[in-house]
Amino acid sequence: MISGTLIKLRLGSDHTDKNASGRSGGLKLPDLFWSLMPSLTVQFRLSATVKLLIINQCLFSLGDQVNILFYRYGSICEPDMIEAFEKFGITVVEEKGMITDKGKKPSDIVQDVADKLRKRSFMFVFSINFFPPVSEICQIAGVPYVCWTVDCPVLELFSPSLSNPCNRVFLFDRNQYLYFKDRNPGKIFYLPLGSNPDRWDRVLAGASSTEADRFAGDVSFVGSLYSEKNPYRSIDKISEYAKGYIRGIVEAQLQIYGYNFISEMLDEKIVEEMKSIIPDMQQPLVKDDKEAEKYLMANCFIGTEVAQEERERTFAVLGKNCAVDLYTRSYTTDLEKKCKEAGTPVYRADKATKGLNGVHIHDGVRTLDEMPLVFNKSKINLNITMRPISSGLSLRVFDICACGGMLLTNYQEELPEMYEPGVEVEMYSSPEELHDKVMYYLEHDSERQRIARRGYEKTVSAHRWDLRIREMIAMISKTL
Repeated sequence: MISGTLIKLRLGSDHTDKNASGRSGGLKLPDLFWSLMPSLTVQFRLSATVKLLIINQCLFSLGDQVNILFYRYGSICEPDMIEAFEKFGITVVEEKGMITDKGKKPSDIVQDVADKLRKRSFMFVFSINFFPPVSEICQIAGVPYVCWTVDCPVLELFSPSLSNPCNRVFLFDRNQYLYFKDRNPGKIFYLPLGSNPDRWDRVLAGASSTEADRFAGDVSFVGSLYSEKNPYRSIDKISEYAKGYIRGIVEAQLQIYGYNFISEMLDEKIVEEMKSIIPDMQQPLVKDDKEAEKYLMANCFIGTEVAQEERERTFAVLGKNCAVDLYTRSYTTDLEKKCKEAGTPVYRADKATKGLNGVHIHDGVRTLDEMPLVFNKSKINLNITMRPISSGLSLRVFDICACGGMLLTNYQEELPEMYEPGVEVEMYSSPEELHDKVMYYLEHDSERQRIARRGYEKTVSAHRWDLRIREMIAMISKTL
């Protein structure tokens, strides 16, 4: 912990660092960044009388005003994170340039953060997911960089910047944590995701019955089919051998729940062929890194193919015997083909067909005011976890329960640690079990409603964002 009344750190080309060039190890920063450094001054101000922020029996010594810089890019959970930090009296300063300009270069990101660091002191810089340029400027400025992944895979975790001492990286999937933790020992942590029941309660209370009833239905799914972002299907020139081998992996993985073995099944010959024809395999982050190449192939390409196949097949089969409402912005051409092959009707959002057996395709819903109505007014809410999330629980799991909806999800290793299956949520481990449980709960309203209520209560008591932020700050405090 820094002590004293004022510490001023002047940064320039002569700063002490880790490699011969004098630049921070990891991301290779552009010359523009280094031209900014001589004028960048970072100040840490601590009063003589420090106040104590008491969080879950953890004493954290802080200055008179506790500020953090939140580097935002538009993740749906960012507003809830801000609200959670503010509950602890932390002032959140936002850098929002990435929200409106997704194409920012690393030099732009560095400059945006540097501009904020010039103006005031921060306890740490925070972001959803890991940004190597943010890590680099924080490393040079001597400011901790805290990030929390909500996606998987996150390719940026293979950046050399992950090893920067300034980092405090929180991963929501335990297997992902175990995979990466040795790349920065003591600075990478496991922390599950959560939700904000207070926000959803306000939305539900403020919605008119007419508005809410628009989203009433039997079985619903909100999310992507991955058809619009499946890079595997855009690959040309793949050999018949590789195509057949990968199809075998896909079909095998679709039969197994709770264990992702895609990476283990990839042989070197397949990876080498894919490297030669996939531009993304030539990215600086993965090029010549055998482990990263295999991870990228297994999770970003084959894992996405598994996700698309699984979701499309699930809806096509399930829709034969019940009404499935799909809220998505994905392309639905392949889904409609599978429905036709299965003899399942497909409807575009239409009041006249509401409730009929089949797949009812709707436009995507707005996260903050429509999504909670879907979750709350649907009898059963499906969660189908993409396989690269190999053990953890996606954000959808917590949000469904926080909205008072009944959750029916595929088995995940961490699920029984968070919720009691059959009591607070329901789960399945095969397409047949999914079908049987959907049919059962559509006919047993009282049991379904009881599970939804208990899932909500568990989320309120154990899985709120503010409780997670408390855990995070407690873990951070032990490393500073």
